[in-house]
Amino acid sequence: MIQIRYYNGYIRNFRKLCEELEIKLPLSRAEREQQIITKGFEKWGVSLPDHLYGAFAFAVSDGGKVYCFRDQVGQKQMFYTVADGAFICSGDIDEIVSDPRVKKQLNRRMLQQYLFYGYPIGAETFYEGVFKLCPGHFAEFDGESVTLTRYWKPVFEPDESKTADEFAEEIRAVVDEILGEELGDEELPYKESFLSGGVDSSYLLAASDAKAANTVGYEESGFDESALARHTAELLGKDFNVRMIGAKEYFDRIPTVIDKMGQPLGDASAVAFSIGCEAVREHAEVVYSGEGIDEFFGGYNAHKRELPKEWTYLTCSHIMSEDFIKTFMLDYDESVKAADPVASLWSEVEGQDPLAQKLTIDISLWLEGDIYLNTDRTSTACGVELHTPFSDLRLFNVARRIPAKYQFDGEQNKCVFRTAALSKLPYEVAFRKKVGFPVPIRMWMKNECYNRPIAQKLFGETSQKFFNQETMRDMWNRYLGGEEFLWNRLYAIYAFLLWYDLKF
Repeated sequence: MIQIRYYNGYIRNFRKLCEELEIKLPLSRAEREQQIITKGFEKWGVSLPDHLYGAFAFAVSDGGKVYCFRDQVGQKQMFYTVADGAFICSGDIDEIVSDPRVKKQLNRRMLQQYLFYGYPIGAETFYEGVFKLCPGHFAEFDGESVTLTRYWKPVFEPDESKTADEFAEEIRAVVDEILGEELGDEELPYKESFLSGGVDSSYLLAASDAKAANTVGYEESGFDESALARHTAELLGKDFNVRMIGAKEYFDRIPTVIDKMGQPLGDASAVAFSIGCEAVREHAEVVYSGEGIDEFFGGYNAHKRELPKEWTYLTCSHIMSEDFIKTFMLDYDESVKAADPVASLWSEVEGQDPLAQKLTIDISLWLEGDIYLNTDRTSTACGVELHTPFSDLRLFNVARRIPAKYQFDGEQNKCVFRTAALSKLPYEVAFRKKVGFPVPIRMWMKNECYNRPIAQKLFGETSQKFFNQETMRDMWNRYLGGEEFLWNRLYAIYAFLLWYDLKF
């Protein structure tokens, strides 16, 4: 008999699945998703994820075996370990390490990788013996050992027979299909959406059933996108909410965010996203967000840069060099290389178009290791259900066939997606230059009113266990002296030290 051991997610194409599996509607959402998982596994076995569109992580037991699955691109978290002969899995890593059967021990190899990348990359975690189930994988536990199987991987196969406009039309049709399924869920009648100044969230707001747009803003010029977002919302006739964030609130929130994240994350936008989620929760339980487009369609500047042939692309985000880490980290392990998490993937894409190579790496490692870790954990902690329709596999299946020559035009990126968005947006919004999600922390952290707790961690007892204090002092003084680019190193180190003191 199939039993669900764990489930977290949202199955977007539930109507089609219920028809195929002969599940009679209406049912509550919990009942229908339980039946989809159990009846779907009975019919398709380990091929069940191939039939699901949405975000999911689940585990089922079948006889003496346990099967654990994570969605193709890793929108939902899933971790596992074996302790005292038992297979323990959860989307909350804290739940696993709090189990009395699990010995909680820091994984220093992950710390070394984290200092390079700024996020927990790959299958290892910050806890020895506790592993992340990578996107597009399932784990099988037979009572003795765990077998990992990769059931999906991002593969780019450019189709030169179609024009850019034809691909744009495909995108429009797929977006309408995906958001039509969202609209058809009577269990979730009211939704809102996050909105920045960019095309991704703007197109999502315009094409969806969201009733209102939400953003965060700052008093500091050059970091605030709320005016652009308000203008877009007004053009689309949507209600608009902005949550202004000040330095004190931001720094006060950091410990809560790092605690709920489960692992250290050097992405400063997670704190702003948490405050934004808390603001949304005052009037909505479900909110859309536009993650996935940059990684599917080539939205980052790193995707346009030419990479020397002898280099390996180490995702679009890394914050420290190996040479620096070697002088900075005590007990540096020469056998741990920054390229280790990327090596096998890089060998798979050898000889492909450079854009396809980069997008494969970013979808497999950066997107799930940073972006989805941030959005899943922070929204969940705030009691908000986050839907990311643009992360749907059907949209990737269009993106994977678009030739690289269509994706960039001078300074502009993801041009085909922007062209598709013209069906719902004015040109000025669809082709607005990418702004990103900047946070003024690089300015705020210089202020003694806010940086004292950070300095206490950077030079405290815990820091002395891991890091060269002379190098730390030099980096801190250089930052305060005007080298603002060092802020992300310092923030990532602070996030780790804060996490360590909270968890150990």
